[in-house]
Formats: sequence, structure tokens, C-alpha cells
Amino acid sequence: MFIQTEDTPNPSTLKFIPGVAVLPGDTAEFNSLEEVNSSPLAARLFAIDGVESVFFSGDFLSVTKAERLDWFVLKPSILAGIMEHFASGLPIIETKNEASTSEDDDETVQQIKHLLDTRVRPAVAMDGGDITFHSFKDGVVTLQMRGACQGCPSSTATLKMGIENMLRHYIPEVREVRPTDS
Repeated sequence: MFIQTEDTPNPSTLKFIPGVAVLPGDTAEFNSLEEVNSSPLAARLFAIDGVESVFFSGDFLSVTKAERLDWFVLKPSILAGIMEHFASGLPIIETKNEASTSEDDDETVQQIKHLLDTRVRPAVAMDGGDITFHSFKDGVVTLQMRGACQGCPSSTATLKMGIENMLRHYIPEVREVRPTDS
């Protein structure tokens, strides 16, 4: 197995592309060892000293490291962990996130989710991250930054200059876009 790596806009996050499906049609993020009970791969990666978060998407995974360590120290261990996992035949994750759109969503929320799913998420996935809908209230869209987007120096500009402008253009009810506090 040959695993490609790509830098992301977040210097603490590296994107790993194993050349096989990781989590088709879904995403999952783990920010601590306590959260990994549903993912044998995330558990294996958190066993490596310096791994702070793991993000899975369709055909890649992103790993965020502790600032105190350099990638040249961590990368070989992470690559070995990924290869060992795929060789083991264990699942990536045993449970998946709920569907992105709910029948209970009003028309504005459905439009927001559709634009995020078709225009925003594919673009940020190229950089090793994801942006998901959290809420819409009083004209304010709240989004959750995941993977390489979480903690990225350019994420605020992406939210304000890119996503907010696009949503305001297509959906007049949107006044502002903010990241979640969590």
C-alpha cells in the first residue's frame, strides 16, 4: 500500500491519502482518545504520542499533531499505523454520522446545507478538512470546522470572505456566518 501525504493550510495538520476508501459519503472527527470507541483506526492513531485529532472523509484522513513535535518524527509512525490498520481488515469506524439533511429542516436550512454540501465541502476536503452545518438562527449561520480546518490560520477568512459572501448572495435571510465555539 502506498499512502500519499499532502500539506494542508494548517501547519499542524497533514492529509493522508491511502488510495482506498476511508469513509465514503461521510465524515468523522475524533479530538481525544476518549472519543475513539467506535473507530479502531482512530484508536490506533491516538496510541501514537503527539496525535491530537483525527479526521476521516471519503478518500482521506487528516491527523493534527501537537505543536511540540515535528512531522518528520510523527509521520513514519502514522503511516505505519494506517498501513497496519488496512492490513488488519478491521473497519475504519463502526458507526456513522446522521444524514446531512433532515426532513424537519425548513427551506432556508435545506438551502444552506445544499450549498455547503455541493460548493463548500468538496473544496475544503481538498485541504484535508470539512465544514458542517451547526445551526441557523436570526440570520446567523453557525458552522463547525473539522479536520484541517479546525485551528487553521486561514479558516476565519474562508468563513467570512468565502462562505458568508456565497450564502448571503444565494440566501437573502443569511446575514452572518460564525464558527461554533466548540
